[in-house]
Amino acid sequence: MIRQEDVYKIGLLHKPHGVAGELSFSFTDDSFDQDEVEYLILDMDGILVPFYIESYRFKGESTAIIKFEEVDTAEQARKFTNVAVFLPKHQAIVSEEISTWQYFLHFKVYNEQGEEIGEITHIDDATMNILFYINTPQGEILLPAHEELIVDIAHDTKKIFIQIPAGLMEEWEDE
Repeated sequence: MIRQEDVYKIGLLHKPHGVAGELSFSFTDDSFDQDEVEYLILDMDGILVPFYIESYRFKGESTAIIKFEEVDTAEQARKFTNVAVFLPKHQAIVSEEISTWQYFLHFKVYNEQGEEIGEITHIDDATMNILFYINTPQGEILLPAHEELIVDIAHDTKKIFIQIPAGLMEEWEDE
């Protein structure tokens, strides 16, 4: 069974494209454009299900037309409309630049001194100011997600070390 904490969201499927089972796919992460990625994971009514990629082609900078194996008609493709698309975290492109903030979902957050702050439970990337929602023993806090604040990442243990701005620490302590 595929678990939510083992995947990260890379996009959303839209309406069928044509009559041969192709779908319009908007993505925030192009990790799926790797030779070794054979399938994408789709959220089918709350169950994460792998679907093998038959073909795809880019339509724009953040959209593609994608076809899954055994989805051969527009009618079959319609059931995938507005379905979230995920990749296993182990297939993420790990580079100097962060390919998607969703990758860090369920990571443990630590400050520069190595003290655990909490766990990232949600990531709001709908605007330019991306926020980590972190569940702490004191309740939920919001922390800006910015590359300059990241001190270190331990991918294998799902830990992220962040330089927390001084004003935020004081605000948390006052609550």
